[in-house]
Amino acid sequence: QFLKQLGIHPDWQFVDVYGMEPELLSMVPRPVCAVLLLFPITEKYETFRTEEEERIKAKGQDIKSSVYFMKQTINNACGTIGLIHAIANNRDKMNFETNSSLKKFLEDSLSMTPEERAKYLETYEAIRVTHESSAHEGQTEAPSIDEKVDLHFIALVNVGGHLYELDGRKPFPINHGETSDDSFLEDAIEVCKKFMERDPEELRFNAIALSAA
Repeated sequence: QFLKQLGIHPDWQFVDVYGMEPELLSMVPRPVCAVLLLFPITEKYETFRTEEEERIKAKGQDIKSSVYFMKQTINNACGTIGLIHAIANNRDKMNFETNSSLKKFLEDSLSMTPEERAKYLETYEAIRVTHESSAHEGQTEAPSIDEKVDLHFIALVNVGGHLYELDGRKPFPINHGETSDDSFLEDAIEVCKKFMERDPEELRFNAIALSAA
């Protein structure tokens, strides 16, 4: 439904990943071209994020110029940005309707910087109103209002044989090493497991795969 509203033919679908074990991963339809991870922003995670950023700035990393990355400037738009990251980095595999709002957004923003893309999204009603809630459908119970919970989406994609983590709160994509079309889901889930291991007492993790329909 979410993809249809954005003018994408239903050759691809978002499916829940019910668990990280091989037999549960085998239930996910293949091929998988992106994984979205929903996770809680905790103190432990924020500490890790700062250290990771400093480490990469000091050491450097290899990022292909073809990676489509955008910053997040709109509050609570991480689901939408995760979706854009997932589709934008697989746009050659997608069949868009001619009047697709997302197709137009991607074409317009291809030559922009990550910051310019974020600014453009702020003015782009057609995508912004495609509500976040569909991204949260996998969640069993919504947290109560007074709980200070910050849940956040990131996208994991394969661009040119490398696995990239795309998070609009970070200054740049994170290269997690080599991957292939065949091993992508398993490789992406390994990255998800690291998020879970950093916050072992947290249970609010949810992975969604963009799979062939």
